Amino acid sequence: MGKLFGTDGVRGIANKELTIEMAYKLGQAGAYVLTKEKKHKPTILIGRDTRISGEMLEAALISGICSVGANAVSIGVVPTPAVAYLTRLYNADAGVVISASHNPVEYNGIKFFNSKGYKLSDALEDEIEDIMLNNSEKLELPTGTKIGRVKHKRESITDYIDYAKSVIDIDLEGIKIVIDCANGASYVSAPETLRQLGAEVFIIHNEPDGTNINKKCGSTHMEDLQHFVKQVGADIGLAFDGDADRCLAVDELGNMVDGDRIMAICGLYMKDKGLLKKDTVVATVMSNLGLFIMGKEKNIHIEQTQVGDRYVLEKMIEQGYNLGGEQSGHIIFLEENTTGDGLLTAIHLLEALKHSDKKLSELANVMEVLPQVLVNAKVSNGNKYSYLEDEVIKSEIEKLEAKFDGEGRVLIRPSGTEPLVRVMIEGKDKEVLADEAEALASLIERRLNK
Repeated sequence: MGKLFGTDGVRGIANKELTIEMAYKLGQAGAYVLTKEKKHKPTILIGRDTRISGEMLEAALISGICSVGANAVSIGVVPTPAVAYLTRLYNADAGVVISASHNPVEYNGIKFFNSKGYKLSDALEDEIEDIMLNNSEKLELPTGTKIGRVKHKRESITDYIDYAKSVIDIDLEGIKIVIDCANGASYVSAPETLRQLGAEVFIIHNEPDGTNINKKCGSTHMEDLQHFVKQVGADIGLAFDGDADRCLAVDELGNMVDGDRIMAICGLYMKDKGLLKKDTVVATVMSNLGLFIMGKEKNIHIEQTQVGDRYVLEKMIEQGYNLGGEQSGHIIFLEENTTGDGLLTAIHLLEALKHSDKKLSELANVMEVLPQVLVNAKVSNGNKYSYLEDEVIKSEIEKLEAKFDGEGRVLIRPSGTEPLVRVMIEGKDKEVLADEAEALASLIERRLNK
């Protein structure tokens, strides 16, 4: 067994790669590492998304948690950011989310938050892994009254909705919204919150059955939302992913508004209100060059990190910034939550829209999006970090970088959660970009799958 933790917890195909045995051991080791300094009987909050394997993995995880003497509180189907917030609200010692985010139904994942609602540091993840893989510490298994107990707290979603409503001080009356819930964890919280704020809400893909999460819907498949927004004459469409930690939008004309444009809109609104700390937005190397051009024009500094919301968050905490995120719609409002929060992103975008008295298409035009082509090369997890060790691939990347120098850029990166190497090329001519990206992705597949 190799390294367990990726960039966003432990992920894999449920019952094959992410087994109940692994979930049980993660429950034991995670509970032990996160609570071993506590002088009281610790409590760990657990939430999940709607996929069919969630209940099975939750049962195994809870068994592991209770077996080392910690109490488990199951809060059912809730967004990932709700677990981060409720862990703090309830003074729990840790939180766990069972979700594979935007991935297909056969995948699932387990992600831990500490008592302050933050994802675990590399050091803590390494400590958990060391216990699981190398038996680095012998875990004591209590008996009698020292065994942990399980409590079910299904009303928790109401506390999250109440909090989400409190972050803005205006109502949304007069705004017509279409929401795509991806048949996922936002299916209660998003419609209910926006209705209570006064918006007229239409909902699609909001009937989770355990098997249809992210299936041709949500933030990875926007076509239905784009069509429906135009059909009903909505002001805006909002798409969440399976665990609702990200949000993308559609304007009134059916055009997509990605995370970069959402950050530009919200960043400018916050700057105008004196709320954007240090006049800075934190983005990643995947963000469109148009965001950086907008920043220069509007006197907003765009700080850059490597890909991954954890790196965005680290930079925000380290430098005292309060807005950051990714093109994928994973956006962090750090003064309100400790992780990407699709619902808070939606609410702040709606706040900017309501205050501006403009159409969303007008607001989105604050930044020009340069053509950007992303092609995935399918490579085994074991080989996906080897592309720079192959001289043929390395030489081809260098040729492309020279070709697009000054007019675009080339970015190659392994996926943190899937067996893929992502090839992204940005420039002026989309057809040329597509041809070059496809050719490079094919070369990577041929060379690394030999």
